Amino acid sequence: MAYELNGESYDVDEEGYITDISLWSRELADLIAEGEEITMTDEHWEVVNFLREYYEEYQIAPAVRVLTKAIKKTLGPDKGNSGYLYELFPYGPAKQACKIAGLPKPTGCV
Repeated sequence: MAYELNGESYDVDEEGYITDISLWSRELADLIAEGEEITMTDEHWEVVNFLREYYEEYQIAPAVRVLTKAIKKTLGPDKGNSGYLYELFPYGPAKQACKIAGLPKPTGCV
């Protein structure tokens, strides 16, 4: 399986996560989000960008509990709660947002 965008092919694993995170772009994220039935808003991008920065710093994609705490610390309690994050990413904030962010599947996600 692969994503096709502008004549380029992006390989993915069996769950749809891109295999080379260095190839990620906002356009590819929009394509992945479309496949996840998500229309990207500024709020979605805020979480996706947060995840990419987190990954750059720690070299790991956070599980949902860690993600929620980290977002609460950085963006405040209005955004750092599971209700808000599940509203944006209904199939799992860590799992779905990491896929859109071009990151590996978070540790501990089933």
